[in-house]
Amino acid sequence: RLTEQQQEINNLIQGKIAVDEENARLKNEFSNLNQKFKDKSKELKDTEECAQKKEERNRLVIKNLEEENKGLNTCCADLLSDLEKLRKQEAQWKAEKSGSDARIKNLETDLAEAREQMKELRSICSNLSSQVAVKQEELSQKNCDVIRAKKELQELQNLYRQNIEHTAQQAELIKQLQALNTD
Repeated sequence: RLTEQQQEINNLIQGKIAVDEENARLKNEFSNLNQKFKDKSKELKDTEECAQKKEERNRLVIKNLEEENKGLNTCCADLLSDLEKLRKQEAQWKAEKSGSDARIKNLETDLAEAREQMKELRSICSNLSSQVAVKQEELSQKNCDVIRAKKELQELQNLYRQNIEHTAQQAELIKQLQALNTD
């Protein structure tokens, strides 16, 4: 009976040792798990802080991007306004150019007509020059005729004067002869 009890005590002691070992192992495992939990908690906290910082940075980036987008929208509106103005100006310039082209075409037509008229006028001038040359020749000839006629007239006048003097002398002689005859 005593040996049975001794055997039972031994069994119990061995069971207690096994339980103590299991307990120590579990405590150790619990300690390890607890450490892992602490590490993971710290890691989670760090991750959360990092995520919060990233989220804050992202908010700032989004805010900056929104402000930049607002500025770009304003810039786009200004550029569209400028583009519209430039299109209106281009349309105005095209209209002005069209008017200028029409005026240039009219001026070119007028110039061609003026050149044609000048050609005709040159031809008329050339004919008139020829006529003037002929008339000058005729005038020169007439001048010669007038000079000759003046000389002839002068000679005739001289002859006439001489004739008158001769006649006067004859009349005087006739008077003297009549006086002599009367005597």
